[in-house]
Amino acid sequence: MTDHTRAQVAALVDHTLLKPEATPSDVTALVDEAADLGVFAVCVSPPLVSVAAGVAPSGLAIAAVAGFPSGKHVPGIKATEAELAVAAGATEIDMVIDVGAALAGDLDAVSADITAVRKAVRAATLKVIVESAALLEFSGEPLLADVCRVARDAGADFVKTSTGFHPSGGASVQAVEIMARTVGERLGVKASGGIRTAEQAAAMLDAGATRLGLSGSRAVLDGFGSA
Repeated sequence: MTDHTRAQVAALVDHTLLKPEATPSDVTALVDEAADLGVFAVCVSPPLVSVAAGVAPSGLAIAAVAGFPSGKHVPGIKATEAELAVAAGATEIDMVIDVGAALAGDLDAVSADITAVRKAVRAATLKVIVESAALLEFSGEPLLADVCRVARDAGADFVKTSTGFHPSGGASVQAVEIMARTVGERLGVKASGGIRTAEQAAAMLDAGATRLGLSGSRAVLDGFGSA
């Protein structure tokens, strides 16, 4: 495992709670834990952004998802959801593409979807979830690279591997390497979905990830020691 310190890794973590059963008290606990861990952000569902914003300390970013987890939303609905999340206090949006449109080769639709959200969130950081495992499983590396380029050209700030809810799986070293190789000079790359150990997290960072989405952040960070 390449030498990463706990503090360095924590500064790249989006501490995430996206379970449908999450309650306001769960989000308050998430923010408290995020502050204790020294992570970069918390990531929550749109209805819970105001809760996170109300208790978050200065310096803790708040991310919200849009079109989550399926991506099968009319672009205007997805854009409005993102816009409302920003109005409630989110400074970052993690949107899900329409994976089916990508698999059908309709990259214009994928671009239009991302563009709509980009316009809606204005200066907020936009991360585009491409469901890399599904793209690789059903189509292969060229489509994953093409979708990343579409996200770049539509104004994304990051490309993100996964929702963590797709049956094809979550983040992989292969996907992160492809994504970083394709757009890493201009965009961030967020690895998310199924990262449960320090070894997995380090492998994603070594492959080119610049942000990590973790739900079990404490367990992962504990694997990097105390420094």
